[in-house]
Amino acid sequence: MSSLINTVKDKVSGKDNTSQQSQDNEQTFSIQPHPAKTNDPRDLQPSLGGGLNTNPEVGAFHARDPYVPSQEIRDNLPPAKSREELRARAQELNKD
Repeated sequence: MSSLINTVKDKVSGKDNTSQQSQDNEQTFSIQPHPAKTNDPRDLQPSLGGGLNTNPEVGAFHARDPYVPSQEIRDNLPPAKSREELRARAQELNKD
């Protein structure tokens, strides 16, 4: 409110503030607003498109066929371990 009164006073009296501003050569800084609307960092990433492309959970339905290894790779795989062997290995790894 006082700045409004001072502005009116200066205009009425004929004073000019430009000479006072030229004397102040000090830099001024201001706070810029952050573009995020929420605390979720995904909000800052650009969207990939409209429709179903904007929802990443739906991307699972656009997956390719499952990977099927060649016959050579399948022949070189070790035989599957039994449940007892897997439990023994888990116990061994979980020791303190």
